[in-house]
Amino acid sequence: MITDRGRPSHVLLTVEDWRALTGARTGLAQALRMRPDAEDVEFHPPRAPLAEREVDL
Repeated sequence: MITDRGRPSHVLLTVEDWRALTGARTGLAQALRMRPDAEDVEFHPPRAPLAEREVDL
């Protein structure tokens, strides 16, 4: 515990402890990067349809 003028002000935690306390979840990209066989995973998401429109400049 870190104090400021004798009052508790900060706590130093490991990232793992902070995630456990805050309920932080791992995202898909991060989870795939952690896999040793990540290069072997094929992922080809469909393209999102985008509507074109004219812009008046």
